[in-house]
Amino acid sequence: MSTMEIRWHGRGGQGAVTANEILAGAALKEGKYIKAFPEFGAERMGAPIRAFARISDEPMTIHSQVYFPDAVLVIDPTLLKAVNVTDGLKEGGVVIANFPESKSKMAQVIGRSENIYAVNATKIAIEEIGKNMTNTAMLGALVKVTKIVSLDSIINEMNAKMGGKLSKDVLAKNLNAIKRAYEEVQ
Repeated sequence: MSTMEIRWHGRGGQGAVTANEILAGAALKEGKYIKAFPEFGAERMGAPIRAFARISDEPMTIHSQVYFPDAVLVIDPTLLKAVNVTDGLKEGGVVIANFPESKSKMAQVIGRSENIYAVNATKIAIEEIGKNMTNTAMLGALVKVTKIVSLDSIINEMNAKMGGKLSKDVLAKNLNAIKRAYEEVQ
């Protein structure tokens, strides 16, 4: 890997920015160079938002948003119809979406069948965390598909970043969601 560029699609309050920060922290601790930042439109709960990350083995001089991602993550499945999530996706790039149906149905929705991955992050979040907070599950799926960082690095960074913010029980539930999505993404 030289540089991998990642774009997250979510809605305000769904944790895309937090997940992106956890990813960046995990990459940094693996000795990689990182740039991670959000883009907000109408700054309100539920409004579509994007977050971006660049992760590289070498220092980076690019400071702009990610226009041509290697990987796109879609936290909210309603955005698959509302936004062109494949806009600018590099040839060979991957789309990883929280999608409750089959990959063939997802291909119909986004008009692309190669390099697409679906995980029912909503089901995982509800069963593991007890609410529809899918950002951590999507981290597990991202790591499995791209191998950008190790699963252990994500778990360690989740513990470091969220250990003081979440109760031990809620943290453990989020870690379970990460691990389960890692196993279930297809």
